[in-house]
Amino acid sequence: MEITLNINEQQQSTRFIVIDDDPLNNTICKLTIQRTLGDVDVTTFTDPKEGLEYISSMYNQVNSFYVSAVLFLDINMPIMNGWQFMERYDTLEHNVKSKIKVYILSSSVDERDIEKAQNNKNIVNYLAKPIKKDIIKVITNKED
Repeated sequence: MEITLNINEQQQSTRFIVIDDDPLNNTICKLTIQRTLGDVDVTTFTDPKEGLEYISSMYNQVNSFYVSAVLFLDINMPIMNGWQFMERYDTLEHNVKSKIKVYILSSSVDERDIEKAQNNKNIVNYLAKPIKKDIIKVITNKED
């Protein structure tokens, strides 16, 4: 993995992680984030297990220079769905979870999914696909 920002710049910027089995949605999400915020780090995964391993390794280091990350997580994925991901995510160390803000980003309008997200202490909010510029601005406090 290539690190494009120096450590001081990374400490000041929010990173983004997108986990969705649909590569097209990952691309749309990445482009929307970068068009909204400029040259920010957006890492995408189509395999939730790889995303979880990445989070665990990158944010579990004692002197990790990553201050915070926003995670956009899809629910409906094969092999490991978003809820199974969150069960495993819940077992991560507190210092890892404290650096990441998890948002469900889904096309599901099922009230049970929305309620489940609202009742999960590790999930900030439930968002509808596709992600929009105004939502990214609110999440990152970069409103005009």
